Amino acid sequence: MRVNPASRVPLGERRAGCHPVGHGSFGPPKGDENPRGAGNRACRPAFQPARLGTARIGCPTELPRQVFDRATRFLILAAFSVALASAQQFQFNLDHLASKASETVDISLNGSMLQFAAKFLDAKDPDQNKVKKLIGGLEGIYVKSFEFQKAGEWSPADLEAIRKQLKTPEWSKIVGRRSTTEGETDEIYLRTENGKISGVAILVAEPKELTVVNIAGPVDLDSLAELGGHFHIPKVDVGKQK
Repeated sequence: MRVNPASRVPLGERRAGCHPVGHGSFGPPKGDENPRGAGNRACRPAFQPARLGTARIGCPTELPRQVFDRATRFLILAAFSVALASAQQFQFNLDHLASKASETVDISLNGSMLQFAAKFLDAKDPDQNKVKKLIGGLEGIYVKSFEFQKAGEWSPADLEAIRKQLKTPEWSKIVGRRSTTEGETDEIYLRTENGKISGVAILVAEPKELTVVNIAGPVDLDSLAELGGHFHIPKVDVGKQK
């Protein structure tokens, strides 16, 4: 008589609650072959839940717990990434500069993160209280800033790729300043929806430094001046308009 080495059951015989070991079909037994409470360690009917991470001989294999946990973590991270991407209003596409930079700043704060950060600002301090009120209504602050040891590490094409996204009718440039002696460029763009400001883009470029900012949400020029110097947002002169 041939015996299944895994279960020590003669091939073709049934145990209570299972089809014959090695049988080609799965599922619960028919009729009264599975009395209430019957079962064995080798096999479990398909309609009875088994522990995650276990496999029963002759029964469908359950999803391993570690695979389930990894899939859950992946979905959470994906949802989190989508939330960040939905608030940011244009793509920076500057990650290739990080390896060349001596110092890099990368800030991605969505609305809920900003509200959390606002709790740590002192409402009794006039300066911090202004910032506390400003960030409370924002959808996000996103900053990429790079400092380099020498000039020429970033190219005009890096800025041009961003400018192409800041086009009318959504975006309009309100500040444009360029210094040929210092090699510095400052640009500010406003994003409008239904006649209301819904975002700001700031580009500040120097021979050894490049900073790009996206503030998503309602921001007027006075508020922009107040935010300068916080969250690595550069202080810019909003009075000089092109």
